[in-house]
Amino acid sequence: MELIKKYFEDLSDLQLERLTALKNLYEDWNSKINVISRKDMDSFYCNHVLHSLSLAKLDEIKKTDKVLDIGTGGGFPGIPLAIFYPETRFTLVDSIRKKTTVVRAVKDALNLNNVTVINDRFENVEDNYNIIVSRAVAPALKLIQYTKKASSKSPKYLFIKGGDLSEEKQAVLKNYKGAQWNELELNSVFAEPFFETKKVVTLDFIKGNT
Repeated sequence: MELIKKYFEDLSDLQLERLTALKNLYEDWNSKINVISRKDMDSFYCNHVLHSLSLAKLDEIKKTDKVLDIGTGGGFPGIPLAIFYPETRFTLVDSIRKKTTVVRAVKDALNLNNVTVINDRFENVEDNYNIIVSRAVAPALKLIQYTKKASSKSPKYLFIKGGDLSEEKQAVLKNYKGAQWNELELNSVFAEPFFETKKVVTLDFIKGNT
């Protein structure tokens, strides 16, 4: 938790309490249902919590937003973000039932009333989300195409990714002329070696151009 406080100094007591409780909750559930690799649990706050909270460094998410986390897995980035933004509504979607079982249990244990969990393929979700987030789920173009029914007319996409994204960027800009692609190198924000090749992609669209 010291790592989280290093980069986020203004967390409330409730936010700190919930973030502190996360590791024990996931360790307990991981002993029953493997949703996080065993070796990753040793670096839980760096590789999962801080990685998820990298989106908070963009300052893009507001109280009035409806945020959809597609392919949330064990609840990342959605659960840490919902703790960080307690007044923002989050919907976390994954098609694997054992994973959403864990996410619901964590949500209930932390009393995260701003979180809804859906067990389904994210392309089946129909609503009007203005922000869609994901962490290393699939190529950006596929994520955009598969969430058309779930997005507002001018959605913002926030993707946590890694490595060379030039082909993904080219594919998106070729198919969506109104797209604006921006990358944030996370090693410019966090000093830990884990973030050396990690990035956050922000994708904006001219209204009605998705």
